Amino acid sequence: MRTTDLWTTRASKPGLQAASRARAWAPSASGPDCLQAQGVSVHAAGASLLQAVDLHLDAGEVGVLLGPNGAGKSTLLSVLAGLQAPHAGAVWLNQQPVSAAQLHRLARQRAVLPQECAVAFDFRVQDVVELGRYPHRQQPASHEAAIVQSAMQLVGVASLARRSLASLSGGERARVQLARVLAQIWQPSADGRARWLLLDEPTAALDLRHQHEVLLTVRRWAREQGVGVLAVLHDLNLALRYADQVWVLDGGSLVASGPPAHVLCPALLQRVWQVQASPVHAADGVLQLLIAGGDDTLPAAFDQ
Repeated sequence: MRTTDLWTTRASKPGLQAASRARAWAPSASGPDCLQAQGVSVHAAGASLLQAVDLHLDAGEVGVLLGPNGAGKSTLLSVLAGLQAPHAGAVWLNQQPVSAAQLHRLARQRAVLPQECAVAFDFRVQDVVELGRYPHRQQPASHEAAIVQSAMQLVGVASLARRSLASLSGGERARVQLARVLAQIWQPSADGRARWLLLDEPTAALDLRHQHEVLLTVRRWAREQGVGVLAVLHDLNLALRYADQVWVLDGGSLVASGPPAHVLCPALLQRVWQVQASPVHAADGVLQLLIAGGDDTLPAAFDQ
């Protein structure tokens, strides 16, 4: 197998080029349906955005990427989705190397919800959700219209189907875009391999109820349909409630990973986010965190 097939590329410095050439990337010996990254590094304008990040998420699980602003979460999600090539390292989805050359195949197997979903034209809600079925246009299902309707119903936007997207609130537009990516992978893959949802801050524009409804929905898909879900979140308590695994990034480096109740301890929050946290348990027994600022003195930029 050629190195370029695994998206392993040479770094800019001669010493790193030799190390990159010497490293043979291969997926770990695990179940066939998983998302894996090994040694993923990304650079831009002389800055290191990601530094040798590893990740392994099994299908049927919910994973969450966490970290402060600028930690590299969205960059990592973009690499895992095949939308951006790393400068070093490799990515596999269901044991197949991820590459830009395979985006047409990936689009039938994994759906990506970016932070911003700009729409160039004044589409209706139903038109936007129908776009999710575009990767299947050459082999459409016998019930394409029903898939679109079901996806809208699942996230509570069916009543908005004929509304202009521009006329909706930010939260409503966010749920429409979620319906689009759900419609994209609505049916099981023809080859029986797992489907994947990669979501960049899917709860950012949502009110409290819809934040929980969205994460309940994708977790149900993971549990009942074996869909793998990886999301970028900022709310640590949502991660504690809904995630099976978390990865904490800081300055482009992976600083902690594992089950959220084990990873998200007060010491880590102080180190990464510079906040104080007190663990508590909700009425249903789920660990949650009471968070306060780490210092009574505001930074100069905020002390105005």
